[in-house]
Amino acid sequence: MARERKPRQHPLFLKAFRTYLQFVNSGLYFRKEHIIGLENVPVDGTPVVVVSNHQNCLNDPLCVCLQLTDRRMNFIARANVFKNPIFNKALRAMGLLPAYRMSHEGFAAINNNRDTMDAAGQALTDGETLMLYPEADHQDKRWLGKFKLGYLRIAFDAAERMEFKQDVMILPSCNHYSNYYHARTDMLIKFGEPVSLKQYYDEYREAPRETMVKINTLVRSKIQEMMLHVDDLEHYEAIDFLRETGYGRKYAKEHGFKFHYLPSRLLSDQQLVDALQRAYDAHPEEMESVYKDTLEFAEGIRSLNIRDWLFIHNHGVEAVILRALGLLLLLPLFIISIIPTGLLFLIPKIFLKILIKDQMFVSSFNVGVSAFISVPLCLIIPTVLLWVFSGFWWALGYFVAFPFLFVLAWNYMRIWQKFVGSCNYVARRNRSAVERLRKLRASIYARLDDMLK
Repeated sequence: MARERKPRQHPLFLKAFRTYLQFVNSGLYFRKEHIIGLENVPVDGTPVVVVSNHQNCLNDPLCVCLQLTDRRMNFIARANVFKNPIFNKALRAMGLLPAYRMSHEGFAAINNNRDTMDAAGQALTDGETLMLYPEADHQDKRWLGKFKLGYLRIAFDAAERMEFKQDVMILPSCNHYSNYYHARTDMLIKFGEPVSLKQYYDEYREAPRETMVKINTLVRSKIQEMMLHVDDLEHYEAIDFLRETGYGRKYAKEHGFKFHYLPSRLLSDQQLVDALQRAYDAHPEEMESVYKDTLEFAEGIRSLNIRDWLFIHNHGVEAVILRALGLLLLLPLFIISIIPTGLLFLIPKIFLKILIKDQMFVSSFNVGVSAFISVPLCLIIPTVLLWVFSGFWWALGYFVAFPFLFVLAWNYMRIWQKFVGSCNYVARRNRSAVERLRKLRASIYARLDDMLK
């Protein structure tokens, strides 16, 4: 008699820890999360392999895990994070499994992946959910790399263990962020329609590799359709600058999209990138000139420490004075808010430049430091102390007010940065450079408008 499959449940401690991470990740770090296609996620107990693009290290699996709370999630992560015995036990308890890479752990360690593949396959036969990134590493650009076949080997291995009587589902998904590096930005997760492997079982028995290549092509194409994929890596910096700044805003507005609503902006960016590629195919020399001027404009505003939005609003001295008065009036509130939340901003910066070489780890590092160091120091310990020495209501008031104080402090600092940029924009010493950049910007937009008709 076949054993009934029932996903393992998290212990109470891990459930509480996941709730805490939800607070740090969704309540503090991200401003808003958009989840699209939840209706496509198979019910718990169905063997599911979630396959996604990989653009933001730890944040990618963490955000998915915090959304799919109805099931036991399993992830495959870099083996080097399992070196510490305590971390090894904790990570495995949370459903993480090590992936050994020849470039990092050496050729001899590759054989250890067999145990990982077996454990992942067993998780599927138990009706659990497995999440994998077939690119095998995160990308530092908004594009989709080549897919390896490991996730399909695990899926078909699980199907074979179940004597090909139970379906295994491949669920395409994608992650998208309004900004990779900053807190208080938006993120988006899309789940596409699942691919049933049951319909391929006969083909797989006859030609395993050919069948996996066929399915892999299908799954990858589904993910590429959902995400922002910039195929022209040679001109990536110029394309990314255009879509993120004034031209992206202008294009979205003219084509009926909402630039500040991430799901709509993703659709607008996809359409804009496709339009830029068509324009390049039709007018390569003209587009080369546009991309060259775009990079010159981007470097120009960076050197002046100003932002592209200033050319849209065209702030004068009066606007700078009003912003300065607003900052002055809000200064007491900022001081009140920064005292309890300051370590949330300070601690990551202390270690960031020393420990992080790969910029795509920045946001993951910030979330991790916040969860394990900054939030305990700024929120948990003070709340406990207030409860002990001042009573429950003082502790509750501090706990409830803390997220609002953090957001207030963050927004004040953002306004301050905009104020500094506005000052540089209207500064007498920068007038000729700003005017030259304004003309260059207008020329870029006019040429793009003409070629994108």
